[in-house]
Amino acid sequence: MREVFQQEMREVQDRLVEIADLVAESIEKATRAFRESDVTLAEEVIAADPRIDEATVTLDELAITILARQQPVARDLRIIVSALRISASLERMGDISRHIAQLARYRFPDKVVPKSLRPTFEEMGRLDVEIAQRLTELLRTEDIAVAEEIRNEDDKVDALHLHVFDTMLGETWKGEATATVDATLASRYHERFADHAVSIAKKVQYLATGDWAPETSDASATS
Repeated sequence: MREVFQQEMREVQDRLVEIADLVAESIEKATRAFRESDVTLAEEVIAADPRIDEATVTLDELAITILARQQPVARDLRIIVSALRISASLERMGDISRHIAQLARYRFPDKVVPKSLRPTFEEMGRLDVEIAQRLTELLRTEDIAVAEEIRNEDDKVDALHLHVFDTMLGETWKGEATATVDATLASRYHERFADHAVSIAKKVQYLATGDWAPETSDASATS
């Protein structure tokens, strides 16, 4: 029975990595669709989102089955409970990728944001893709150094998010109402994506070290 239990625990980790891979692919395509106003790519992201949802449901069902049948204690229990919470964050990250792709689809053939903000959003998109890739590595290796890298990259996304709002609130901003709303939503989506990654990184760090860094109210909010 112990061998079966350990095999199931490995399967939980493998499925988390699989979902993280799907999320990384989703945000890469979504940010590229956003940047290039590629409606075909945007549709791919939107159509693929249910696959992420289904994968998280399957993982949750496995975790709940392990809880019911194996009745894990101590660290094993923490791993299973954390896996349930991590899968929820990954599912929200997939939803955020879909939201970014939907903005690209809605505004096609136009760009979503004005020219003055495009370099900022290109950098935010690049950082989100990098964060997603590092998150997959973190879930695979539990390397705490990677968790710290994710938090550092999130700080950069936060700074760009603030820059977007500073720009729109400045006297030189000439964007129409639609452009202002689109830029606000898009900036928030990019920032929330990174926040969820940080939330996951904190959980993995806790499992690896036993030290818990409390989440801020913003980082623990829903998408």
